[in-house]
Amino acid sequence: MKKLERTIKAMANYRRLAILAYLKGEREATVGNIAAAIHLSFRSTSKHLGVLAAADIVEKEQRRLEAFYWIAPALKPAASRIISLL
Repeated sequence: MKKLERTIKAMANYRRLAILAYLKGEREATVGNIAAAIHLSFRSTSKHLGVLAAADIVEKEQRRLEAFYWIAPALKPAASRIISLL
């Protein structure tokens, strides 16, 4: 139940839902690209991505100076269902 609660809490924010909707369409993106698309500062976007990563909803890869994020391929059923609604 704790993992489910963490997943639901991580997704219970409209900015994080906007990030997931963007990543759903783009497949992967940098923090800067995500921030520009959802009209949020780089710093705030990075913090929201950290919450999503901690809940295993997104994955990250550092490529030189940029971090790329994408929706985790092995999502929990609750997260997968919510993302399918976006």
